[in-house]
Amino acid sequence: MKPLLLLKKITLITLLAFPLLTFGQGNNFIEISGKIIDKDDKTTLPGVSVLIKGTVAGTITDNDGSFKLRSKAKYPFTLVISSIGFKTQEFEVQNPGSNINIELVTQTQLAQEIVVTASRVEESILKSPVAIAKLDIRAIRDSPSPSFYDALENVKGVQMTTSSLTFKIPNTRGFNIPSNYRFMQLVDGIDMQAATLGVPLGNAIGPTELDIASVEITPGAASALYGLNAINGMSNLLTKSPFFYQGLSVYQKTGVNHVGGTGRDASILTETAIRYAKAFNNKFAFKVNFSYMRGTDWLADTRLDQNPNNLKSANPSFSALNGANNAAFDGWNKYGDDVLAGSNTVSVSGLNINGKPNQTLNVARTGYWERDLVNPNVDNLKFDAAVHYRISDKAELSYSYRIGKMDGVFQRGNKIQLDNVIIQNHKVELKGADFLVRAYTSSENSGDSYNVKPLADNMDLSTGGNATVWGAAYKTALNQYGVNNGGGLTDANLAAATAYARGVADANRAVPGTKAFNDQKALIIGINNWDIKSAAIPDAPVSGGAALVQKSHLYHVEGQWDLSKYTKAFDMLIGGDARLYEITPDGNSFVDFSRPIADRGKPLEDGSFGKNIAYKKIGAFTQLTKTFFADKLKIFGSLRFDYNPEFKPILTPRVAAVYSPDKSNNFRFTYQQGYRFPGLFEALSYVNNGRVKRVGSLPYINEGLGYLDNSYTRASGVIFNAAVNTAVAAGATRNDAALANRNLLVKAQLDKGRPEGIHSYEFGYKSVFLNNTLVLDFDAYTNTYDGFLGQVQVDVPHGQTVGSDAAVLAMLDANRDSQDRYRVYTNAKNKYTNYGSALGVTYNFYKGFTVSGNTSFNKIKSNATADIFVTGFNTPEWTTNIQFGNRQITKNLGFSVVHRWQKKFLWESPLVNGYVRAIHTFDAQVTYKVPTIKGTVKVGGSDIFNNNYIQYAGGPTLGGLYYVAITFDGLLNH
Repeated sequence: MKPLLLLKKITLITLLAFPLLTFGQGNNFIEISGKIIDKDDKTTLPGVSVLIKGTVAGTITDNDGSFKLRSKAKYPFTLVISSIGFKTQEFEVQNPGSNINIELVTQTQLAQEIVVTASRVEESILKSPVAIAKLDIRAIRDSPSPSFYDALENVKGVQMTTSSLTFKIPNTRGFNIPSNYRFMQLVDGIDMQAATLGVPLGNAIGPTELDIASVEITPGAASALYGLNAINGMSNLLTKSPFFYQGLSVYQKTGVNHVGGTGRDASILTETAIRYAKAFNNKFAFKVNFSYMRGTDWLADTRLDQNPNNLKSANPSFSALNGANNAAFDGWNKYGDDVLAGSNTVSVSGLNINGKPNQTLNVARTGYWERDLVNPNVDNLKFDAAVHYRISDKAELSYSYRIGKMDGVFQRGNKIQLDNVIIQNHKVELKGADFLVRAYTSSENSGDSYNVKPLADNMDLSTGGNATVWGAAYKTALNQYGVNNGGGLTDANLAAATAYARGVADANRAVPGTKAFNDQKALIIGINNWDIKSAAIPDAPVSGGAALVQKSHLYHVEGQWDLSKYTKAFDMLIGGDARLYEITPDGNSFVDFSRPIADRGKPLEDGSFGKNIAYKKIGAFTQLTKTFFADKLKIFGSLRFDYNPEFKPILTPRVAAVYSPDKSNNFRFTYQQGYRFPGLFEALSYVNNGRVKRVGSLPYINEGLGYLDNSYTRASGVIFNAAVNTAVAAGATRNDAALANRNLLVKAQLDKGRPEGIHSYEFGYKSVFLNNTLVLDFDAYTNTYDGFLGQVQVDVPHGQTVGSDAAVLAMLDANRDSQDRYRVYTNAKNKYTNYGSALGVTYNFYKGFTVSGNTSFNKIKSNATADIFVTGFNTPEWTTNIQFGNRQITKNLGFSVVHRWQKKFLWESPLVNGYVRAIHTFDAQVTYKVPTIKGTVKVGGSDIFNNNYIQYAGGPTLGGLYYVAITFDGLLNH
């Protein structure tokens, strides 16, 4: 049987078989009951968790603080009693006559959290072998951020990238991109990376505000235990169990954004969420969640030129062309004018300027601003449901289903407008006190989405003519203006002449806001073909479409087993997983590579684009831990094996030590390696995108194309053509000038793609002082990346061998039909080292008043030689967060204020390069509880002083968002 079919069948059989499992139960149950009260005021406490230690059996107290628990546990056993805001207590039950009436003590639980993400088993956050932060329900409720996902931005070391109201992507420790392949997002163990779209969807289809229980953030490599993609860090979103969080909950948030300076009028944002959960006899439980958010999206409309006149790709010889007059203007948020990619330019040669013949002018097509191409309104619909069944005190079986529908804009190599994207997943999980087996399948369907760049390109082509027609009209009008205004083109009239020529060449161009524009836009968006002639557009000279039609399935099985009770000398954890991606070719982003090159983007008679594509991996890990010196020193060692048939097998080790000389001080040191296989888009893409094809890193994609070993870099082509134009202006022929400057062309010589690796060293210190009221959390790291994955643009001289005279002449801008241009995912030739540190301090100083802050430093070490592409560290050197608040100033009133600052930094990407200015914002909220109706009113805002800012070059302008949120929690809980 083929591996593809085998893994699919294993996953599907697991998903179908788990719910059918039955176990003999017997009748020897015992029943435990009791009451939990607040020690301070003697009031009963509803919703307190009561768990039998070492099992999955547990329940919660009802409205009068009483609980009842049925179990097959044998006496004596221990109950673990816990509730937010109270000290966790353990109570040993000796016999059936035990009097279980427990008083809980109020406690500010600084640094008392239990985490599971760092080592895949429960452990104190103080003794984690790596840096880790946790937001529990209290921290989420107290945050002034508009959503729990926004609150991640205040976590030590986290850098947030907001592409849209519906897309927020966290990153840690450098090398940030909007579609972050290096940071893993899990929701209840399910990987949230959308396979073909290539973007994490943790906030887009993840938990609702009512169902989130906690979020754990691990900065730095986690590959030794989690494998694929966890190279920069990971977030783990954990939802509420229906056994411990029951009843009906309702959430309604109404807000307003775009209150000034963001490019759009003030707009209402609403979000509604409903959760209902119910348990029966502590044996069976279910939960249902629904939420709907709608608003007006943030707008990317920065009107800066990333191709100013001093660059060789523009027109540095003509001082009159600067600023808004630059004929080769390449706007940050404009498409169809992409000069730096060389895909939307016209080289107008043979001009007489200032009395000098044979001058060449580089001109960009006019293009369209992003605001005219994307949809302002976005919404996000989520639904999930789960059923849980306790097979015994030692095992719990669950099935969950999750579906999300979303809109929004995100940036990959280009901007993508998502519209009616549907993501679904099914998960079955069997979990015990010392084991876990999980299987899930996810699917994605891009719905009515489209690619913004080919939309702009094809709008230009279909209404303004192809480059040859447009360029000829431009040149004629330019010369005519010179004749009519002073007898020729000069510095005095060149700016006006270029503006006039553009107007003439654009005479038939569809103008935004007109019916012709809207009709043509709708037509192009509906065509699934990005760059070839299409009969679907009447009377269009040359055009294609912009539809993004991507569909995929992910099948995943994993398991882990804690063998510690069998290995008395040390603790031992083992695990393994298998994953399969199945991609449906769409003719644009992914194609069937078994077909001939000329046919890869063409549909078959049945409408498909060929056979589905498989991308798969398997992995296994083991972790050993051992304590010494009366548990003061704990040593961790883990090793992971991963195999993807496209690459060589990989071993990933991690070694860590935690030394705790006393209960307050904890020192740690960790060395680990990390890796990531190229993501689907990085590995397998074959994007027909205008004049430049984007191709993945797998070597067989190159067969018959030649971009790996028979190409010149596009950057050297720009320098080469500028030198040729200068020589021609001085009197040389174009061919002679090209051959004379051939040494400026740089052969690319790209290697076959391989996994990206990292070596990481980390030191940390975490401590608690002053009777658990002061917490210090410090970490420092250094990372070295080997085989860093990125994109480089190259030109292949069509049918010629690089180095030959014919290949050199093919590289002339005037001979663009003799070039095939590719943007290739490949590995950097240099190694890259970055380093940094982070410090967090929390102080509960007076009657519940707490001040906390963190600061992070990240820097990259420069290399002696430039690489083949710019890696894009894309991280501010310094960031700072300061929070002040009190969750209970009076009995039911609390507040918090957060100040966030980050330093100006350089952002580099294939789409936009530029500086991101410093960010300086305040968030604030006030919360009032109404216990009689189990309600909470929260009034707050992010960026309350509306200091508009961007988080990355080419990204949207963000501003103030003000909201009122009303929550009713635990209704109908009897």
